[in-house]
Amino acid sequence: MSMNTMKLKDRVAALEAEVARLKERIEGNSKSWTDEIAGAFANDPAFEEAMRLGREYRESLRPKAKKRRK
Repeated sequence: MSMNTMKLKDRVAALEAEVARLKERIEGNSKSWTDEIAGAFANDPAFEEAMRLGREYRESLRPKAKKRRK
């Protein structure tokens, strides 16, 4: 075998090992990222305040109902 063929085989073997390592890492993590962060802000007063302020802001953007004339 030529030297280039050996180098190529070594590179392919290294890539296959890396792919196997990455697959194991991904498959080993059965939780999705949303499951990992769910509840992170539970009972956090700063988070509750941020949600309240965001709600108030969104409500302020809604068109106001017009009063009917009789």
